[in-house]
Amino acid sequence: MKNRWSDSEARRWIRQGVRQGQPADVSLRIYTTRLLGENPELVLHGGGNTSVKTVLPDVLGNETEVLCVKGSGWDMAKIEAAGLPALRLDRLLELRSVPTMDDVTMMKFLRSALLDPGAVNPSVETLLHAFLPHKFIDHTHASAILSISNQPDAEKVCRKVFGDRMVIVPYIMPGYPLAHMASRLAEQHPEAEGMILLHHGIFTWGETSREAYDRMIQFVGQAQRFIAGKRRKTQKNLSSSGTMPAMAEVAPAVRGALALPCGDGKWHRWILDFRNSPRIQEFLGHRNLRRWIRPGVVTPEQVIRNKPFPMLAPQPGSSNPVEFRRRLGREILRFHQSYKKYFTRCAKRSVEKKQPLDPAPRVVLVPGMGFFGIGRTAAEAKVSADVYENAIRVILHAERVGRFVSIRKQDIFDVEYWSLEQAKLAKGASAPLTGQVALVTGGGSGIGEATARLLSKAGARVVVADQDAGLAEKVAMEIGGLGIGCDVTRPSQVRKTFDQVCSHWGGVDLVVSNAGAAWQGRVGEVSENILRKSFELNFFAHQTVAQNAVRVMRVQGTGGCLLFNVSKQAVNPGPDFGPYGLPKASTLFLLRQYAVDHGRDGIRSNGVNADRIRTRLLTDKMIQTRARARGITPTEYMEGNLLNLEVMAEDVAEAFLALALARKTTGAVLSVDGGNIAAALR
Repeated sequence: MKNRWSDSEARRWIRQGVRQGQPADVSLRIYTTRLLGENPELVLHGGGNTSVKTVLPDVLGNETEVLCVKGSGWDMAKIEAAGLPALRLDRLLELRSVPTMDDVTMMKFLRSALLDPGAVNPSVETLLHAFLPHKFIDHTHASAILSISNQPDAEKVCRKVFGDRMVIVPYIMPGYPLAHMASRLAEQHPEAEGMILLHHGIFTWGETSREAYDRMIQFVGQAQRFIAGKRRKTQKNLSSSGTMPAMAEVAPAVRGALALPCGDGKWHRWILDFRNSPRIQEFLGHRNLRRWIRPGVVTPEQVIRNKPFPMLAPQPGSSNPVEFRRRLGREILRFHQSYKKYFTRCAKRSVEKKQPLDPAPRVVLVPGMGFFGIGRTAAEAKVSADVYENAIRVILHAERVGRFVSIRKQDIFDVEYWSLEQAKLAKGASAPLTGQVALVTGGGSGIGEATARLLSKAGARVVVADQDAGLAEKVAMEIGGLGIGCDVTRPSQVRKTFDQVCSHWGGVDLVVSNAGAAWQGRVGEVSENILRKSFELNFFAHQTVAQNAVRVMRVQGTGGCLLFNVSKQAVNPGPDFGPYGLPKASTLFLLRQYAVDHGRDGIRSNGVNADRIRTRLLTDKMIQTRARARGITPTEYMEGNLLNLEVMAEDVAEAFLALALARKTTGAVLSVDGGNIAAALR
């Protein structure tokens, strides 16, 4: 465990704070909180908090003793002063004489003690920080500490590692009861330099920010060295059998099996985040796997991310992807039933009436391959995967120390259904494409770029594919998507792109086949080479993209949507533009054939007929050429429609989004041209 304290950095933070009118101890509190939060072996997705006791002016300018404590929901790695709301310390200490208080009342009381009534909610651990007398207090869920504290004889192990330097606190649910118990035990050991909360984490403290931080690094490092000194247990692992299918086949099957029908053609879809490593393979192949995972939380907060236990999938073997999806679907149904039994049994013992959360797993273990983190968004899936990958490390290290044991199922339930923890995950209404994965070809500029941006705003995770990999990656970076360089006229590249998407997010639900280019020439004079090039890009590439999309969508079994950029040339050919219009006319019939052949798979196929959109395809030079061919000015050419308005790429993107959301429309073509009766479909 490396100590990353830097005197020069500490001074820089103090100087920066002075310029902002901020006390030095608050600046140093921000600095060391970030040091802790940046280390995934200490803090992972909100698992910890820090505080400092200091003096700040109230709204009247009166100097007031306060506790600045991490605010709920703040990322320790990026914390700022606003993430350390200040509470009147004297008000908090009044609760030392109040032995019990319900959660709602406690949070109301904490808010009443805020120096700034508009500040964020303080941590649920606020009272523990207040009751301990030390100036700086650090709390993390360090992996090494969890490995030695998730033991049948955890107190004995911790005493062996730390002696009397740490207070050992038996497991008790975080919040009000923990604050009172832990502070009483700390009072009995005034010489202690920190505190181990069994099955939970570690606290360290000091009179300076550096002292508290140094102790955290020292004690966690001590635990790491203790674990490293234990010989690895040699137990024969279970061997996988059969040939494993490719990840690009397994991921859509997993994603499809997890999806829940919502009626009327809608699906509740999930995003996947796949993980694999030698350590994960060791875990999945271990003969103790089933003991470790039911239940298997290594710290209470893990349950709000990943449920009380992961789901163990059947081994894919050599079965085809659709058959594997069906087998997996049966296991998911059993998981749902198991979760409901867990809820019913534990809810009976709960004081408050609880409503069950959704029973879907958040982690799926696939023997011989790895595991998937599951989420409604890519961010949620990543958190689930990060948290469980860390849990695997904790469990394997715990087994080196002795025997991994988790807290009781009832204790897990109490945290999972704790309103203060669920509040961290509370969200507003979902965007319409939340949970869906969209792929846009030609997405690096023009119509493709505008469409990718709009689909992302609508909640989809967007794959931007473009022949120019640099442009694809630039757009993807700006929208939080995935950028891939792909020449759609090369079938091998198209297949590789779809496989890469499946491995990255689990599958594809929506494809906008947009890439194209415009070749000109009189049809009676154009060379065969130009015509064939145009057909390769403007027709056959659409077929290759759609075929790969259908391949994935059928494995998922949740339908899907194909959208084609057709162009008005398909129904209203312009002079000297046959090399472009002929393959586009074929693409119009292609989309209708997909509607006919794959409607039974729940796959919709629609298109947009756009006209005169400024893109890399329709450049200023081409606009002038097309205008001359019609005997008009460039402005008249671009505004030559019934509305006398130039149509933009964003207008076409809106049409694609509308078709993506039209669940009962297929075989349709939507014109976006400002009004062109000659191009209207009859």
